[in-house]
Amino acid sequence: MARLRKFVAYQRLERPYTRISKYTYKNYVRGGFPHLKLTKFEMGDSKKGFDTTLVLTACRSMNIRHNALESARMSSNRILEKTLGGNYFFKMRVYPFHVLREHSLASGAGADRLSTGMARSYGKSVSSAARVREGQVLIEVRLDQANVKLGREALERAAKKLPCACKIIVAQ
Repeated sequence: MARLRKFVAYQRLERPYTRISKYTYKNYVRGGFPHLKLTKFEMGDSKKGFDTTLVLTACRSMNIRHNALESARMSSNRILEKTLGGNYFFKMRVYPFHVLREHSLASGAGADRLSTGMARSYGKSVSSAARVREGQVLIEVRLDQANVKLGREALERAAKKLPCACKIIVAQ
């Protein structure tokens, strides 16, 4: 299996590279959309009315890869599910739309005959990421006032899995 490239290569927010043509029907993203690890976006009881909302916000603008979002979701949802059962509502507020590409160059002896360098270097789609702005809400947890400490702990665990500094805000 191919190794993931270090995230510093994809971290900055840049214009998404799509095919640009003078004919609008030819403007598209070539190569398809890669498989997402993040599949569940809402967990818990969505119908019950809770009195407290905790949100995890990003302190910096950047891309966040889909496997980091899934890791954050799993670690924070696990602590809520084990202790509260279904007495909470957890929602991922970002979606990884941005396709990350890689132009893998051949290296080693004889690679000069295989590779054309950076000519036509559009790249294969290898992963996807959510484009996050500073102050944007990443995760939202709704629960009762008595369980705020537990919700804060769950969001702190999620923040440790994400590549940016995050802030937890409590709203009534």
